[in-house]
Amino acid sequence: MTVTPTGSRSSEAPAYPMARGCPYRMPDGYEQLRADGPLSRVTLYDGRKVWLVSGSAEGRALLLDPRVSVDVRHPSFPALTPQSAEQAEAGFAPPLSGVDDPEHAHQRRMVIPAFGVRRIAALRPRIEGFAEELVDAMLARGDRADLVAAYSLPLACAANFALLGVPEDDGRYIAERTRQVLAPSDGNAPGEAGKLFGEILTRLRDLVARKERQPGTGLIDDLLVARPDEGGMAGDQLVALCAILLAGGDDTTSSTIAAATLALLEHPDQLEKLRRDPELTPGAVDELTRLTSVADVLPRVATADIELAGHTIRDGDGVLVSLMLMNRDPGTWQEPDALDIHRRAGRHVAFGYGIHQCVGQNLARAVIETALTVLLRRVPTLRLAVPADQVRANPPYVLQGSLSALPVAW
Repeated sequence: MTVTPTGSRSSEAPAYPMARGCPYRMPDGYEQLRADGPLSRVTLYDGRKVWLVSGSAEGRALLLDPRVSVDVRHPSFPALTPQSAEQAEAGFAPPLSGVDDPEHAHQRRMVIPAFGVRRIAALRPRIEGFAEELVDAMLARGDRADLVAAYSLPLACAANFALLGVPEDDGRYIAERTRQVLAPSDGNAPGEAGKLFGEILTRLRDLVARKERQPGTGLIDDLLVARPDEGGMAGDQLVALCAILLAGGDDTTSSTIAAATLALLEHPDQLEKLRRDPELTPGAVDELTRLTSVADVLPRVATADIELAGHTIRDGDGVLVSLMLMNRDPGTWQEPDALDIHRRAGRHVAFGYGIHQCVGQNLARAVIETALTVLLRRVPTLRLAVPADQVRANPPYVLQGSLSALPVAW
């Protein structure tokens, strides 16, 4: 390993991941990582030291480099938690996000048509209908609510279920267990999250079996009827893929909606501009997605020596790419920590970058745009129901900006 240059760079490798306080602001330690960047060292829970990439140009270069792998089964892959290490040791590689080409390219070809621009555009009226119904129910229950439980999470789930072809009863069952998995404040006992996720998998297996007997419409049905050479999948493989698509879309989209709402409520000048001109919403969503960067950390492992930013990343070194720090790089963004809904933020990397860029980003954008448009129009007096400093992000795993609750009133 090359020696770290002396100077302003910190000589220590701080513990990582770092907890956010405010869901849309950087963790306290990120300022030092940004100053130490574009490449620095951090320490994982097990004491292992890995590289942390914070620079925008360096992160983009690395995410395009075929000499880094996402295969969690690699013996040197950097696990952020003991749970993820156990899954890797068991030989489980998540579809799409945890496999390299050519396996990844094959899986991506299976699902990409369902997330195309035309398919999502056709789905938008249904997403808007879901949003209107959820706001109706929220307003009917009184003058305050938890925006995550009442609006952002069920909306994200409903949109995902519609795309996949998950029936209403199955959707309610899965959504409730998803909420419980994502809500640490509920005080789940040790192992409870794994039990709940197992119940989701069981329900998905049953759903796939029913669809095999009686096909319907949606991505699941498309994959079941396709020939193997066209992307057809066996039942267990399809169940795992569906679970990843649900887990990867529901929490990130829901939390982005909630964190974006919190950011707007704390920046009333920006909120007022958006209320006055709803046509700013698509650009505002890009800026809010950049700012929140909910899915922050992309773990990788080097499969060869790589020269980057004056350092040598050795074969077998763990690498973490911070999308939030890339999205807050002052070399790329003017006043990167500020919220400016007029900013041209379309080049942000909150959905990732390179061949593993989020396959569901078109759906996520549509849901976030619709969620904010409907919410701000229908609830003009929306405000926080608690002091802003009481709204906390969930513990810092991969989704560092995820939110399990956002108390609001009107």
